[in-house]
Amino acid sequence: MEADFVARLDPALRHLAEARTDLSPTVLGVVRDSLNQRRADAARDVNTAGVEIDEHDMGAVPVRIYRGAAAPSPVVIYCHSGAFVLGNLDTDHRQCVQLARQGGCTVISVDYRLAPEHPYPAARDDAMTVLTGVAENATELGVDTGRIAVAGSSAGAALAARLAQCAAEDAAPPVVFQLLHQPVLDDRPTPSKDEFVATPGFDRPAVEQMWRHYVGDGSVPADAAPGRAPELSGVASALITCSELDPLRDEAVDYARRLMEAGVATELHVFPGTCHGFDSLLPEWETSRRLFEMQGAALRKVFSATSQ
Repeated sequence: MEADFVARLDPALRHLAEARTDLSPTVLGVVRDSLNQRRADAARDVNTAGVEIDEHDMGAVPVRIYRGAAAPSPVVIYCHSGAFVLGNLDTDHRQCVQLARQGGCTVISVDYRLAPEHPYPAARDDAMTVLTGVAENATELGVDTGRIAVAGSSAGAALAARLAQCAAEDAAPPVVFQLLHQPVLDDRPTPSKDEFVATPGFDRPAVEQMWRHYVGDGSVPADAAPGRAPELSGVASALITCSELDPLRDEAVDYARRLMEAGVATELHVFPGTCHGFDSLLPEWETSRRLFEMQGAALRKVFSATSQ
């Protein structure tokens, strides 16, 4: 099986075939420190031309604001990747710059609290605090409350998807679009989780460790796993992107199918030959640039449509 997935990896990614994400409690601190250092180093090299960046607190939640358009601009609430246990505002810095620039919008990145020190629902509550704060302080922030989108990568996409669901339930400010990349959506078994037990970027053992850190050893609350939501009608339209060789693939595809069945305008793209996190591992790769262009085009389209 391992040889099979290596053959299926795009040649540009095969040098990463042996890389693994270990979220074991005994090494989690070391993994965090290493990731934070690498992403801080990478963030310093990002070309930020055309995007103004500053940092604030929204309530008790630190945020980084990327302004890629004049006020009052459309706005994206962004939640970073990291399996609920890793990451900070540097983690997806490049992605946020790209979204602000190519989407012609303001991006507000959320430095939500991490498990296991702060288990569910801390991260979700922090994301909700920022969404509510943006809606309540739109004039000061220079954003348009009629054009709020949510976005996230991996575990951050779980938070973004839940914000969109809460908005549909009138339990959060209105959201017009959700952009979910390689989303964590469901803790339940899938064929892709069964198949990808040793894939780079993320694999089944990492998925299992992630959920234990986030919610403990008991049952997963439906509110923590957006894929468990029984009703999706009225949720904001979506772009869902995922990787072929990723244990999370099937829950992304299933969620897209359920959104469409609920009458939600949904675009789904599966990147063949890729593993989880390819856009962070190789941000200058042609496929990563294509992802960024796809996300920016989707944001421009929905923001243009909702500006009328």
